[in-house]
Amino acid sequence: MSENKQPGVLEGFKAFLMRGNVIDLAVAVVIGAAFTNIVNSVVKGIINPLVGAVGTKNLDSYNSCLEGPCRGSGTTATGIRIMWGSVLGATLSFVITAAVVYFLMVLPMAKFLARQAARQKAKEGTREVIEVSELEVLKEIRDALVVQRGPGRREY
Repeated sequence: MSENKQPGVLEGFKAFLMRGNVIDLAVAVVIGAAFTNIVNSVVKGIINPLVGAVGTKNLDSYNSCLEGPCRGSGTTATGIRIMWGSVLGATLSFVITAAVVYFLMVLPMAKFLARQAARQKAKEGTREVIEVSELEVLKEIRDALVVQRGPGRREY
């Protein structure tokens, strides 16, 4: 009677950690966190002051009062506030992040992969032309040999 020993939890965990995509994901998360700090700094240091030229420098202070008189701030605030400035700031951060990722990472990688595919296709096209021309040369050699043998010779 043969027992099928299943791998233990630790062996399974070790195999999971050794997969390449787990390491890639961890690197992406760390880089993403560092990149988020840069984007937030750009929004706070550049975008908010540009918006502040029209109004306040802090987007979070833009709000509208939905119901009642909106007075005070924090826990002492009265009325119902819609904090649309915070949403605007988060949206700007997202758009800036998406634009930077697209223009600095996705677009160059797509162009690189397209060039690689074009090179590979050109290389395969050249190989096909060479193979076709070799085949044509071999056919010509065969035909020439048949002609040289003449009508009285035996073919194999």
